[in-house]
Amino acid sequence: MRSLLKDWKWPAVAVAVSAFMLAAAHAFETFGGLPPCPLCLRQREVYWALIAMTLTGLVLWRWIPKRRFLVALNMMIGLVFVVGVVVAFYHSGVEWGLLPPPDGCSGEGVIDPMAIQDFSKPMHVPSCTDAPFYILGLSMAGWNGVVSAIMALFSFVAAGATFRGAVHSPEAA
Repeated sequence: MRSLLKDWKWPAVAVAVSAFMLAAAHAFETFGGLPPCPLCLRQREVYWALIAMTLTGLVLWRWIPKRRFLVALNMMIGLVFVVGVVVAFYHSGVEWGLLPPPDGCSGEGVIDPMAIQDFSKPMHVPSCTDAPFYILGLSMAGWNGVVSAIMALFSFVAAGATFRGAVHSPEAA
């Protein structure tokens, strides 16, 4: 595990975990018949942003293989995962009725402009307040928050490990 926290490996792990989380969400939607609510889509946006930012950072690091650049990239990855924690736990709070849902999350009378259907018929968007199921007391949003929190923590640890250790250039890796 220690070797994954140094050099370019941690950003690659962060991209892989983000891609896995997106694939799992799309699998629940496609194969499980669980259409996403607006807050579910917001959680996915965090992973898409992280993947784009991290891949861009790794390409730039290939041209500028400096340790401080990689430290900054790992810190930014950690901060994006913190955003994921906030969005996921907000969604969990909405599901538990602890927080008010944002506009458009009631599931009543809202039209999904991305659905390709007959626009003369009413369309249904799932409510942000209804969790489809719970595992060990947490909904999918709650587990998403747990994964994001763990990834944020490891990202900050990776930034510290990279700051203290030598970074190998991309050519040496």
